Amino acid sequence: MEFNAVILAGGRATRLGGVPKPSLKYDGDTLLSHALQAARGASAVVVVGPDVPGDGSRNVEESRRAGRLPDRGQLPEGVLRAREEPVFAGPAAAIAAGLAALKTNASSTPWTLVLACDMPHASHGVGVLWAALAASPGAEGVMAVSPDGRKQPLLGAYSTAALEREVAVASQGSGLTNSSVFRLLARLNVLDVDVPAGSTDDVDTWEDAAALGIDYELEADVKSQEETLEEWCRTLLQAFELEGVEVDINEVLAVAGVAAHSVVRPAAPLTTFIAGYAAGMARGIGQASDDASMNAALDLARKVAKDYSESGTDPE
Repeated sequence: MEFNAVILAGGRATRLGGVPKPSLKYDGDTLLSHALQAARGASAVVVVGPDVPGDGSRNVEESRRAGRLPDRGQLPEGVLRAREEPVFAGPAAAIAAGLAALKTNASSTPWTLVLACDMPHASHGVGVLWAALAASPGAEGVMAVSPDGRKQPLLGAYSTAALEREVAVASQGSGLTNSSVFRLLARLNVLDVDVPAGSTDDVDTWEDAAALGIDYELEADVKSQEETLEEWCRTLLQAFELEGVEVDINEVLAVAGVAAHSVVRPAAPLTTFIAGYAAGMARGIGQASDDASMNAALDLARKVAKDYSESGTDPE
């Protein structure tokens, strides 16, 4: 298969305290390096994300606000760099920026590999995707599906012409800012392909990073963030006279992450607000305890967000 590759290496990494995912290290190398390795064989590669060679900044918060990554070294020779507009506009906008950079600076290829940089084992699934595509004439792309049934559009290979067509259609309408990748791909004939376990494991939280054995030097900053969140949660509960309520911060953040990935990024705070409101209403009329009400509301919010992303339409 002749293909170019778009590697997504931007994003706010909110649940990592703004620590840039590409600079995290796994098995002695950065996640970005692993993504580049997964894209080996590409005619051209573009990394969509910020770049500040020689910056050397250790102030993660300052870099995050500026939309930059701390210095992580130069990209390999020949690898292109692009940035979505506006900054932090989301993965769909990043894909569009990558396609534009490839169209301007590289020869066109029939296929485009789209790959998020935070999946250290993505290379295990890439070969499976190409095999499935070769066996499926007429398909406009293939998308990885994990053993638990989760679709991952950021480990997929798609018709370049079809992607460019859908980007053009979106640009004539509401645009791609904060739009989901599922929506961008909604009209394509994309095959779901089962990939080996672990291929789509990504890093959204420090728990994910720990489970994958990923290291980062700013351990003190991570601890500080967790302590700050716990303190802020206690402060809010006291302000609302809810001191007896137990809040699973990690679970709330996880639901916010599902909403951000499955719908659009601003859906994260909206989803958690509505879930919390629903839980409060259920508790107020005596339907269930605090814990049961909150767990039920978060579970439902997670399910609705996933269903929304897969259907591309509002739930019935």
